Amino acid sequence: MTTFAWPRRIALLTAAMLAGCAANGAPSADSPSPGLFRRDSGTAFSHYLVGRFASAEGDTATAADNLLAALALDPNEPELIGRAFLATVMDGRSDAQRLARRMPDNQLAQFLLIGADAQAGRWDQAQTKLLALPKQGAAQILQPLMLAWVLAGRGQTDAALNTLRPLAENGRLRSLNALHAAMIADIANRPRDAERYARIAVETSNEPNLRQVQALAGIFTRAGRQVEAMKLIEELAASNDELGLIATPEARRKMLGGRAVASPVEGIAEAELALGSALRAQGVGDLSIVLARLALSLRPNFSPALLMIAEATAEDKHYDAAVALLERIPRDDLLAPVADLRRAAILDRMDKTDEAIALLQKLTEAEPAAPTPPSRLGDMLRRRMRFAEAAAAYDTAISRLGTPTNEDWPLFYARGIARERSGRWADAEADLKQALTLAPEQPYVLNYLGYTWVDQGQNLETAKQMLERAAELRPQDGNIADSVGWALYRLGDIKGAIAWLEKAVELESQNATINDHLGDAYWRAGRQLEARYQWFRALGQELEPGEGPKIEAKLRDGLTDAPPAPAPAKP
Repeated sequence: MTTFAWPRRIALLTAAMLAGCAANGAPSADSPSPGLFRRDSGTAFSHYLVGRFASAEGDTATAADNLLAALALDPNEPELIGRAFLATVMDGRSDAQRLARRMPDNQLAQFLLIGADAQAGRWDQAQTKLLALPKQGAAQILQPLMLAWVLAGRGQTDAALNTLRPLAENGRLRSLNALHAAMIADIANRPRDAERYARIAVETSNEPNLRQVQALAGIFTRAGRQVEAMKLIEELAASNDELGLIATPEARRKMLGGRAVASPVEGIAEAELALGSALRAQGVGDLSIVLARLALSLRPNFSPALLMIAEATAEDKHYDAAVALLERIPRDDLLAPVADLRRAAILDRMDKTDEAIALLQKLTEAEPAAPTPPSRLGDMLRRRMRFAEAAAAYDTAISRLGTPTNEDWPLFYARGIARERSGRWADAEADLKQALTLAPEQPYVLNYLGYTWVDQGQNLETAKQMLERAAELRPQDGNIADSVGWALYRLGDIKGAIAWLEKAVELESQNATINDHLGDAYWRAGRQLEARYQWFRALGQELEPGEGPKIEAKLRDGLTDAPPAPAPAKP
């Protein structure tokens, strides 16, 4: 989940940021500067290498420790200053501000110092630094937003709105600038101006996002437009299963009566996070997290920033650090339930599945109308092959849906799998049929139901047609190709089965079931040597429980059951 959804051109406008940093004192090249090689300090260089490796691995604490140690031994090396600055920002350390003062031409360093000035009420100094920024890289987007908030901090609301007005009315990023103009007018108690800019933000937005709705719901409510505010919340809740958790009565009251931004300092953090989130959505990883860290330095419990940083930290497999970040989100925050979902997923990755299950069960009880927590619980249990428990969790989720829509097919599909794997085929079949009713062209549902029918020897002709349609929809899916081949095998079309199963093996060469099926087809075609080769391959791959002895028996004795009946000739 991302909490912002600004246009892709934000990323394009700031893609040169890292190059600009390199030119102005921050590193971007892969190799260290010549100065580090000329010096005799092996200790400094070893710290540097450890810090570089730790940075690449996402270990921010080790990176900051070692780069600061290297800098202490070689205090005037520009590359060390730049890398130590970035490492301390990424690890959330106060050293970053000290290092930023040594980098007057670096945009990221100046953003940090501007924020520090704003926190201290040094609005004149913040404005001077902002106006001195070159109009390139991230400054093209952040400078006008931050300048508007600095002017608001100085009590100059008209000047702040005038800074954003042309960008909100005609700029390329109208929605972003209009949103910030609306928030500035709102905290200045100018509801008419706030509503006008809020409407521009809504009309020019590609899709609803949490921060936008949190800000605009309160603005519309204070302008007497509560129906429009509620509509925004409903649209947001319907757009993302996690964000559906904010549709609780208590969460709605908070959004309708509160402010997403309560001060100009918080507004600056909001601007930094907006850009960071947009960059992360476009795959610009490190820079997006630096911006989120800058936002967090201004708002220590800023939940969207904590969520973003925790997600990146978990992706680097630093799970304990990610959990610690999520635990910083206050329990009364709107995003606390979303943080619990994320925390449960990370705990499961850490093989702390019992803790993860307990957390999801608690969230299921705390959010009695929300289908997402029990659905996530079902997914977790199903991945752990606890199918009966998974089916019960999906029961709870489905009971909370109301009238199912076509977007609800995954829940019925998942429960169908859990029921089938726990020996409840009649119930599973009903779920899979319901999923197909909701999404008739869903290839994975077509495949699962069709394959299960084939494996049970039921509805073979109908199953074959379903599987052929699934293959048309997903022609490069080896599992679906295997299902078509197995249907033909069960219908007695051995030649056709071999063609499909060979294609399936090409697409999914490490799949034990597919190799096993191809071995069976080869045997029926009289190609015993090739059959035994495929069975032998299957034994060396990950097998379903209980399949190993069956394949070993085939390697020893071949196929001993009667061959499938040939398919009837078409008239």
